[in-house]
Amino acid sequence: MISKETAEHYIWGNNCHGWHLVKQPELSVIHELMPPGTFEVKHYHQVSHQFFFILSGKATLEIDGSRQVIYQHEGVEVAPNIPHQILNESPDNLEFLVISQPPSHGDRILSDIIESSPS
Repeated sequence: MISKETAEHYIWGNNCHGWHLVKQPELSVIHELMPPGTFEVKHYHQVSHQFFFILSGKATLEIDGSRQVIYQHEGVEVAPNIPHQILNESPDNLEFLVISQPPSHGDRILSDIIESSPS
């Protein structure tokens, strides 16, 4: 059994948190927490398929230039080679699962158009 309390933890971005729930060569499941006003840089993966599933809060996900809001208990898949960026534009913490097959660590390429802050 694994939980946030026992999983390997790391900090990324501007005080965002990740917990490795599954960290295998063929599959990654990470529980992430993004405080209000935080965002990931726009990027894509050459090999990894990803699925984002919102546990609590509200995410803004930009996928291939199109923004959509994803609410609690909703999810969205991002195919390889598609630029994407997750943002927490809400006043509340955002918690979600990101499932990557194969794992996306080492397969992240910054998009040609990098924004210093969300538009």
